[in-house]
Amino acid sequence: MSDAERSIPLVDLQAQYRTIRDDVRAAIDRVVERQLFISGPETAEFELSFARSCEAEHCVAVSSGTTALELALRAVGVGPGDEVVTVSHTFFATVSAIVATGATPVFVDIDPQTWTMDPALVAEALSERTGAIVPVHIYGHPVDVPAINAAAPSIPIIEDAAQAHLARYHGSAVGSCAHAACYSFYPGKNLGAYGDAGAVSTNDAELAATVRALRDHGRVGGAKYEHELLGTNARASEMQMAVLSAKLPHLAVWTDARRRIAGDYEQGLAGSYRTQETAAWAEHARHLFVLLHPQRDRLVSELRSRGIGAGIHYPVPCHRQPALDGRWRGTAAGLAVTDQVTAECLSLPLYPELDQREIGRVVDAVLARVPEPALA
Repeated sequence: MSDAERSIPLVDLQAQYRTIRDDVRAAIDRVVERQLFISGPETAEFELSFARSCEAEHCVAVSSGTTALELALRAVGVGPGDEVVTVSHTFFATVSAIVATGATPVFVDIDPQTWTMDPALVAEALSERTGAIVPVHIYGHPVDVPAINAAAPSIPIIEDAAQAHLARYHGSAVGSCAHAACYSFYPGKNLGAYGDAGAVSTNDAELAATVRALRDHGRVGGAKYEHELLGTNARASEMQMAVLSAKLPHLAVWTDARRRIAGDYEQGLAGSYRTQETAAWAEHARHLFVLLHPQRDRLVSELRSRGIGAGIHYPVPCHRQPALDGRWRGTAAGLAVTDQVTAECLSLPLYPELDQREIGRVVDAVLARVPEPALA
């Protein structure tokens, strides 16, 4: 098969593995030789290193990005009867973590350019029951959290940074203007484990201590059979922490490559397709490169027929999911932008190992589909 005929996947984890194989195998061997698989030195080392990369005082590694959100919300006191303001254009885990605490999600619409939570709509969503706000840094573009903090200065903010490793807003790392930021290390993320893993970063020592207890059955102080809190088992795997420690030194270079590739896409598609705009105050982590098209499903099908691994993130907004029927609240502003973006969005291949020839082939394939009238 010639280079021109080879398919280009949406994500290519094997390409990354080939560049770091020896480091990953050495990390896994350390864990196997030590025969300590939970709450060991790999977890402690990764927590220190990742906290530094987040410019945070503390990092607590947990079993997934979903549990990171749930435990962080519980740590700031969210529980049954509370409301949590968030967005509907996100992976369902954002909302399932809120519901798991017993709280009700309250959806606000997204900004038409960045597709992230619109700070101007937050005040309308607040009530006497509001326990927290969960902005989502969708596709790696940070939310304007300082603006949300100004609109709701007394409400805890827990950032969903599952797709935003190394993203920044207003010159600071995501999480710096919130009570905590929650990360996912699902294999396909910018920093991905070889299974599920997550973390909570924070500058609040008390919040970090609470999350540490909640992740370990509510145990505090190391006593094996004394449980001061009603926690759960959300501990991190030593194996996953070792893999992440092998990958973390490469994250900045990988992120730069993602930004370069996204810039090439934007240049090649300029004037033909609407893409996620990057705000002047934002440093986009570029987890996904997403464009809009009114015949999205047809375009995805045509790209796949040409060997281009197009995807869709996320075609059904959370407020239209059957599991949430009757379990959420909206505002008078509605969710019109959310509905439009989720109906038209599609993702192009984006991973650091894409070369210029492959990028050009993706652009050519997108443009080969007769587009809608060029954007004004």
